[in-house]
Amino acid sequence: MNLFSKLRERDAAGKPVRVGLIGAGKFGAMYLSQALRTPGIQVVGIVDLSPARAMENLARVGWPKERYGAASLDDAVKTGGSHVGDDWRALVAHPAVEIILECTGNPIAAVDHCLAAFQNGKHVVNVTVEADAFCGPLLARKARDAGVIYSLAYGDQPALACDLVDWARTCGFPITAAGRGHKWLPHYRESTPETVWNFWGLTAEQARVGGLNPKMFNAFLDGSKPAIESTAIANATGLEAPDDGLAFPPGSVDDIPTLMRPVAEGGVLARKGMVEVISCLRADGTPIPYDIRKGVWVCFEGDTEYLRRCFEEYKVVTDPSGRYMCAYKKWHLIGLELSVSVASVGLRGEPTGVATCFNADVVATTKRALAPGEILDGEGGYTVFGKLAPAAKSVAQGCVPLGLAHNLKVVRPIAKDQAVTWDDVEVDASLAAFTLRREMEQIHFGVAAQ
Repeated sequence: MNLFSKLRERDAAGKPVRVGLIGAGKFGAMYLSQALRTPGIQVVGIVDLSPARAMENLARVGWPKERYGAASLDDAVKTGGSHVGDDWRALVAHPAVEIILECTGNPIAAVDHCLAAFQNGKHVVNVTVEADAFCGPLLARKARDAGVIYSLAYGDQPALACDLVDWARTCGFPITAAGRGHKWLPHYRESTPETVWNFWGLTAEQARVGGLNPKMFNAFLDGSKPAIESTAIANATGLEAPDDGLAFPPGSVDDIPTLMRPVAEGGVLARKGMVEVISCLRADGTPIPYDIRKGVWVCFEGDTEYLRRCFEEYKVVTDPSGRYMCAYKKWHLIGLELSVSVASVGLRGEPTGVATCFNADVVATTKRALAPGEILDGEGGYTVFGKLAPAAKSVAQGCVPLGLAHNLKVVRPIAKDQAVTWDDVEVDASLAAFTLRREMEQIHFGVAAQ
């Protein structure tokens, strides 16, 4: 409740929270647009594969050139400015940097960045939730072992959903389900970067002019991103994944309490305590008014007569029985909200969501039949989409997590709509991301590394 006042105190003392940003794309640029407006925070270094692109984004979001003209990281610390470069190792090793913001969107690279940051005693706010989805529980453990903090990114839907779950539990309410909204119809899972704009509601020309990345947007459309983010929510809150993946029931905000009940009570849940995603489209494709597409929600239970009477007295929206209600945040502002994570980690020593268990996983699942020699192209591509699964089931079946399904060669035929297994692909076992994943499987389920 008092992060802003604490930031002002740090600012007045001349001791800002010093952060380093890796990846100055859309999310990073959105954060940078607000960082100049937030007291008590200094962005010491900004690293990108293309420093020129990073500088273009800084200018685009309103940074005066003199603010990012520091000749080195040391110069930035001395002058209070920012240094733009391409050496992420120097950034994570610099003694003045307290928090690393991992904003690359590349899950395999993100693991390298996180591990190096921990080794250098830096806290990490991981925007690349794709990495958290396949090894977040072990990244959290590695951070604790190093005496630092690992956190999900406020502004992204998982951290916001975790905040709602924490609020409900702190108030004493049992959780029936939590999750996010989405635009979903079953055939979207077959979408590719060539078809995404038709489904999204834009022309290819509009997307080109806007500089929109078709693969990234397709990862949302084909269900991969909702599965990734639902995994992060489940592993951070202890909620469970549905046995057969997300159901995407359609409904408005006010429909959530009715939908998020057990099947036996008229809802869609196999049991209480699940993650789920609410669609903003009916089965015929028509939009639902007052949807939760861009937001997050938590559904909880009035499990006593007194609580149900309070719901009635205060005229909150419940299911027809008066037993279930929800709280929600209708919008998320992505990188514009990331300063909440920076302040929480830097001032309170608290993550804004962190994996506490390995309940859920995102399985790479084929969009079409694949032949030996084809290359998996990861989330949002032409070959696979991500399907939510209980982690115990995924690991027992030897499934490849979506975050590792990048540039893997198929070695045997795989039918359409099938989970990709380790036996189906050729893996580079030298990758730190692969090693970390197999270590996590061993720790949680006793699965021997292949």
